[in-house]
Amino acid sequence: MKRPAPIPDLSAPSRRKRALSEEERALWESVAKQVKPLRKKPAQAKAHAASHDAATPHIAAKPVPVKPQTPVKAVPVPRPQVPPLAPIGRRERAKLSRGRHEIDARLDLHGMTQTRAHRVLFDFLQRAHHDGLTFVLVITGKGKVGGADPERGVLRRQVPEWLSLPEFRSLVVGFEEAHIGHGGEGALYVRVRRARG
Repeated sequence: MKRPAPIPDLSAPSRRKRALSEEERALWESVAKQVKPLRKKPAQAKAHAASHDAATPHIAAKPVPVKPQTPVKAVPVPRPQVPPLAPIGRRERAKLSRGRHEIDARLDLHGMTQTRAHRVLFDFLQRAHHDGLTFVLVITGKGKVGGADPERGVLRRQVPEWLSLPEFRSLVVGFEEAHIGHGGEGALYVRVRRARG
């Protein structure tokens, strides 16, 4: 069995370090004095820190228990307060009943279903509010309370309840039963809230 041939060393031949001449040494020293270190930490402090770390045994820090975060409760945004209803003053009511104060518009809800009457009343009051009207007359009809048909007089009972709801209170200042000349128990004077701006 033949022995394999030795692998020749192809690495570059090692260079000998030559000594610097006096002129080269002086030049190198002047250049070295002008150079500022890039790092802020001096080399001595680094060496001191390294030797200090080697001398002190490394102690593992205890893990700090993390408290579970309690969820932040959402604070409800306060809704703008709906203005309360106010009765129509005695003087104004007297002026309306005697015709000294003009009724700006009328709405007759006779014969409508509750659903339709509610929608029509709301639309009517929105327009009155938008148009800057002050007093309107809403005719509900008297109906016969306690009669054979329980549906009769339902609008007469429902309309005042609707006018007390928040969506209507933003459009209405107040309401009162109308004078007999304007329908009495079957009608209401409604004071419309003024539009802002």
